[in-house]
Amino acid sequence: MKKTISVSNGAATLDTNRRNFLKLSGVGLAIAGLALVGCNDDDLIIDPGNNVFDLGTGDVGVLNYAYALEQLEADFYSKVVNSFYTGISDAERQVFTDLYHHEVIHRDFFKAAIGGAAPNSLLPTLEFQYNGVDFKNRASVLATAKALEDTGVAAYNGAGKYITNPDYLVLAGKIVSVEARHASAIRDLINPKSADFSGDDVINAMGLDAAKEPKDIVAAAGSFFKTPFTWKERGI
Repeated sequence: MKKTISVSNGAATLDTNRRNFLKLSGVGLAIAGLALVGCNDDDLIIDPGNNVFDLGTGDVGVLNYAYALEQLEADFYSKVVNSFYTGISDAERQVFTDLYHHEVIHRDFFKAAIGGAAPNSLLPTLEFQYNGVDFKNRASVLATAKALEDTGVAAYNGAGKYITNPDYLVLAGKIVSVEARHASAIRDLINPKSADFSGDDVINAMGLDAAKEPKDIVAAAGSFFKTPFTWKERGI
């Protein structure tokens, strides 16, 4: 039985600007009204020998790729908010609660949309592992959140060129804008009132967020995935 979120928002004293910043991120979640249509219903490939799933081909493969990453982020934040680290402030508690709700909406949107348009191609519910992450330690949680959010932004940016349906590209653009806000919020928690929210390690000389190929994303985040998967079309 899944543990129920029981976080109280009553005592939150989050800085107004940051609070509004994250709340405005919810505007991007209006994507839930955009149905996925025209997906090729290619069967998800399963290797029965080792239970390795392939994400599929074409646009549905890209969407499953995003769905896998959203599952990871939602799972991570569910663990954070159900067992907050020692000494967490009301402000940080509220930030993580907001991020949790956003990622769950992203995850559930992809599940419902892909399941409705291409049910035979829907990636299953994945399992994750967090080796070396101490959920009771602030530095460990924030470092992991930073890594996941930065990776998520770079993943969407790198996968965009593989999307052929313009509606899906709009969808990806809306979600990545929310993920970028998440990344900035986490970076500001780590180093408040600094330029780290858009640091040189993620923003290039052209003022653009980093974009990484799927194989590089899997190399960076693959250790979190307990359920193995491949995406042969993209060389994963």
